Amino acid sequence: MLSRTADSLYWMSRNIERSENNARILSAQMIHMLESSDQKIVDKDWEEILEICASKQEYFSHYDRLNRETILHYLMLNPVNMNAIQNTINFSRENARASRDIIPDALWQLINRFYLEKRSQAEQPLIPPVIQNHLKDVINMSMTCQGIIESTMTRGIPYAFIKIGKWIERAEKTARILNVICEKTIREKNSTDSQSYYYWLTALQIVNGYDSFIKDHPPTMNPQQVLTFLVEEERFPRSIRYCVDHIINAVEDLESGKRSHYSEELFQLLMNIQEKIRHTDISGLSMEELMVYLDEFQDDCHKVSYVFSKTYYLVNPVRATQT
Repeated sequence: MLSRTADSLYWMSRNIERSENNARILSAQMIHMLESSDQKIVDKDWEEILEICASKQEYFSHYDRLNRETILHYLMLNPVNMNAIQNTINFSRENARASRDIIPDALWQLINRFYLEKRSQAEQPLIPPVIQNHLKDVINMSMTCQGIIESTMTRGIPYAFIKIGKWIERAEKTARILNVICEKTIREKNSTDSQSYYYWLTALQIVNGYDSFIKDHPPTMNPQQVLTFLVEEERFPRSIRYCVDHIINAVEDLESGKRSHYSEELFQLLMNIQEKIRHTDISGLSMEELMVYLDEFQDDCHKVSYVFSKTYYLVNPVRATQT
């Protein structure tokens, strides 16, 4: 398979996953806007939403203050924001088109049709019902893509590139979400119990993990339990450990279970990350220590993406560090 085709598969997968993650983040925030009795709390959350969507620095380079309508447009439609949902859809479609001969035709048809539909709806007003419908459409599109991939693709090299892109993107986003929530908890450590509950409930809702968490834990939002679940739970498909384990499995499949001289750096990096996760007692760390741990893991995700791209001669390894 040509390196540029592998690159397209990898970035198609990452952008599909990114569009879903950012849609879930905004959807959770929109729900809290409607449900919260204290609008000041909700308004303060927008800066954290920008941070989770990896758009905070770029936002403040264009705007000098937080404004709800401006932020919604920036995170959903603004062409200058590379992480805007519409841009991730555009990138997914371009990469799918470039690898059209490799991916299932149903996957290409879905992504292309969704891109055309959303482009035709770009002028709709950003009012809550329209926004929520759009975000639900994005989430459903991503989940349908996953279903097509899982049910129709042979478990060969193209499938491995798609899965590696998905797991790297997901692992980094889970760590980013937890890092922002930890920082918010530290900054507002004198806040009420109801506010603390709200923060950790939000983290679970964003990663679609509330139902899975509540089935194994009492109906409370103990921060250490939530953190342990989202970092260490090997059965939950959005936990950091689950994602890292599946990245390693996919790379092993790509290499047919062997280690070559060119892939040794990648394997060593992944094994070091896996060992660190397994030997870190998340429940015993303070919030400050957790932030350091999560910062380091995000850096590790960027390194994995760069080394992976370099190992398999993807078109532009430097692009792999941009999230």
